[in-house]
Amino acid sequence: MIKDTMIEAPNPAEGPRDDLTDLLREGAKRLIAQAVDAELSATLAEFADYKDDAGRRYVVRNGYLPEREVMTGIGPVSVRVPKVRDRSGARIKFTSALLPPYIRRARSVEEVLPWLYLKGISTGDMQEALEALLGQDAKGLSPASISRLKARWEDERQAWSQRDLSSKRYVYFWIDGVYFNVRMDEAKQCILVIIGVTEEGVKEFVAIEDGYRESEQSWLMALRDLKQRGLEIGPELAVGDGALGFWKALPKVYGQTRSQRCWVHKTKNVLNYLPKSLQSKAKAALQQIWMAPSREQAHKAFDNFVAIYEAKYPKATECLQKDRDALLAFYDFPAEHWVHIRTTNPVESTFATVRLRTAKTRGCVSRNTILALVFRLGLSAEKHWIKLRGFQRPGQVIRGVKFSDGAPVADDQQQVEDGLVSRSAA
Repeated sequence: MIKDTMIEAPNPAEGPRDDLTDLLREGAKRLIAQAVDAELSATLAEFADYKDDAGRRYVVRNGYLPEREVMTGIGPVSVRVPKVRDRSGARIKFTSALLPPYIRRARSVEEVLPWLYLKGISTGDMQEALEALLGQDAKGLSPASISRLKARWEDERQAWSQRDLSSKRYVYFWIDGVYFNVRMDEAKQCILVIIGVTEEGVKEFVAIEDGYRESEQSWLMALRDLKQRGLEIGPELAVGDGALGFWKALPKVYGQTRSQRCWVHKTKNVLNYLPKSLQSKAKAALQQIWMAPSREQAHKAFDNFVAIYEAKYPKATECLQKDRDALLAFYDFPAEHWVHIRTTNPVESTFATVRLRTAKTRGCVSRNTILALVFRLGLSAEKHWIKLRGFQRPGQVIRGVKFSDGAPVADDQQQVEDGLVSRSAA
């Protein structure tokens, strides 16, 4: 007997089915269940000897909590978390580290929200954008929920800005002031950013604070706040552009920190004083300075640039010469780090996309919202930063090892150099 086969037609209103995504979701559901069961088994094993007089366990498995959906990178996945029952009255409970009670979306989804916002997607359009990424089942991300997320980011940034720094030691700082097109009454506000390098060669954010036109007072408050929270010893070298505010504030807080001017900013400033017809050639001449293998050769290239352009373009050479020592400070640090410490690229590359958001919102973003978004974006980017080349070198710099033209100075050579310095000073 042949039975009729019924084929259910797809509902056009539901859109086309994605069998691969459905398969991935089912697989994710099973893997999550297995992982949570493993957590439960560990908890039950921990209390296996906790028994009553009859030898029965006090802590036993007791069904499941109500099913809920967690938004993931492949759309919503239904999950159920098991429960335990404690018959001793001690109120022992099972809490999954993988699926804590409050979680409603995976971290990867939460991290995409600030990126969408910074790309110009408004709060009202966020749901539509997420549906395009995660499918039509992307729920729980209404404008109200996104507003709550932004409020939480602000609280997280506030807590982060008050963290204890007494256990930290940084070898380098990159500093910059990042400007945004915020509300008219805050048009002169900027965000002061400091990225540091630890003794292990790891880059991390040190400060993300609001300031006023990168003024000395703004930077002074930011640096003093770091010191009050435990960062007693400053970095060996600070890298930044020519903003006078920071360089005036730095010696008042961390007097031993040396200065390195950013070659990218300096090159742009010098070229602004030259006609366009000469800028290409002048840029190559400037590159010969900071790419020289030794300080002596850098000085020769420096003097050569001044000799060529000083007569006709004195402002260009004056702009270069006023920071000669600070531009060449990197020669006293490990050669493996030169590519990192000659510019403020770690700050610039991280925040290049941030400005896109404020350009599209046309000034409708408040200071607190920008701070929160920059904080979230910064921490997300921080996870993908790579260590410095020669990551063993930062520890040597902190321990006082001297470097000349990028190489460690031997003890006997250092003694000779110190003696020469002492005699010349006398």
